[in-house]
Amino acid sequence: MEILKAVILGIIQGLTEFLPVSSSGHLELGKYFMQDDSLAEESMMMTVVLHAATALSTIIVFRKDIAEILGGLFQFKYNEQTEFSLKIIVSMIPAVAVGLLFEEEMEALFEKNILLVGFMLIITGLLLFLADRAKLTDRKVTYKSAIIIGIAQAIAILPGISRSGATISTSVLLNIDRGRAARFSFLMVVPLIFGKIAKDLLSDEFTLVTNYAELSAGFIAAFLTGLFACTWMIKIVKRSKLKYFSYYCFFAAAVAIGAWLMVDG
Repeated sequence: MEILKAVILGIIQGLTEFLPVSSSGHLELGKYFMQDDSLAEESMMMTVVLHAATALSTIIVFRKDIAEILGGLFQFKYNEQTEFSLKIIVSMIPAVAVGLLFEEEMEALFEKNILLVGFMLIITGLLLFLADRAKLTDRKVTYKSAIIIGIAQAIAILPGISRSGATISTSVLLNIDRGRAARFSFLMVVPLIFGKIAKDLLSDEFTLVTNYAELSAGFIAAFLTGLFACTWMIKIVKRSKLKYFSYYCFFAAAVAIGAWLMVDG
């Protein structure tokens, strides 16, 4: 993988991990249009590196929240921080279940299947459009809403369904305060990212690839753009500007479906 391609994929991952336009869908589109035929072990290694970069950017943006949560947990009593952590764990259950039970089926969908990506982007766009029109958003995250948001996150495993878009939109449609919705959405994915990284590293298919220049370029690009996108997205959610991303998702869907019709249809 050339350095330029690594930087482009890093920027795509960094931006779309937080902006509600589907990082997995855009990575599939990027690979499709760049004709990226990297070896499987190279692709897995780059995926691990890019996810590590965006996870690190999330930790830095929410460092105060994470420190507060950890501080509360180490008091070893049921408090607000413990309750929040338990809700995060509850929200992870659907995605973990889908990942463990349907791993092979999910992996089969990530084969430059841009037609599927196109239709899933349409669904993401509709979710964002509906969430943008929601008015009453003043509730807290409950255990019930945490599991519903978790189901949305599990569905977002599909390429083209934005994880942040699905979880934030679901939260807002459940009348959860927009600021809390963004905070919960970004923090709930951190344990899953590190779990996925650990699983990939321990996989028999994982091979340590020594193309350090490309990996470093991808990591830096994803990390820096992730910092920007995460901070920007929090402001966007609070200002109810999700509809503009819905328009973009419809446009990206049209590009994906159009490309498939011209080449593979």
